This record gives sequence, structure tokens and C-alpha cells, in this order.
Amino acid sequence: MTFAAFIAPFADYPLLQERVLAVLQALPVDVQRDFLDDPRFGTAIDNYEPGKGWTLFMPAPGPIGEGSRLVVLRPKLEMASESYAKYIIAHEFAHAFLRNGGWGEITDVEEAADALAASWGFHKPATFH
Repeated sequence: MTFAAFIAPFADYPLLQERVLAVLQALPVDVQRDFLDDPRFGTAIDNYEPGKGWTLFMPAPGPIGEGSRLVVLRPKLEMASESYAKYIIAHEFAHAFLRNGGWGEITDVEEAADALAASWGFHKPATFH
């Protein structure tokens, strides 16, 4: 599977780009297909500037068939530890896959994203760097 469109936004951050690709390649095939087959799914680099704000616009997530499934990552993940960066990337992909909803018995969206990311092999680090 080709993830070129999903890693292109991170071209100015080669280590982050490599980490995003590594996480995408580690996801189960059904998750990869879900992302590749949905034109609403995409990735972007956070372009927040203090005093200016964002110039990144996207529709709010919605039910299947509506809204965006855009995963926006911060440039500082380039300098974070590898395990932390990959956990954050997987956690955000989990939100997109779950369409910001629960997972199984887990109804809290943050806990659901953590649990799904962990099931993919990306566990929340004990300490954040």
C-alpha cells in the first residue's frame, strides 16, 4: 500500500515523516484500507503561530460520510523520543479510525484511542518527553 499522500505534509520534518510512515505501516490492513479508501481521511502539519493562530481549516468530524478525518500533528514530534512520538501518532490515527468515538466497552474517546493504539503496539509511555 502506498501512503505517499499521508506522509507528504511532513516533508519539511524528515524524522516525523519517517515516524508517521512507520506507524501507518504497522497498522492492521483493515485500518490501512479504511484510511486509503476514505477521501475524508488525511494528514496535516500543525501550522499554529503565536499571535497569528492557525491557517488550517477543516470540517468538524461527523458521522460516517460527513466531516473530516484529518489527523493534524505538531512539528515538535520531530524532536520527541521515538516511543512518545509514535504513541501520539498512533493515538491520533486511532481517533480517526474510531471517528472520535468509543471502542468496544470504552466510551471515553481518549481512553478508547489509547486502548486501540496499544492494541496496535503503541503504548502510552510512562513518562512523556
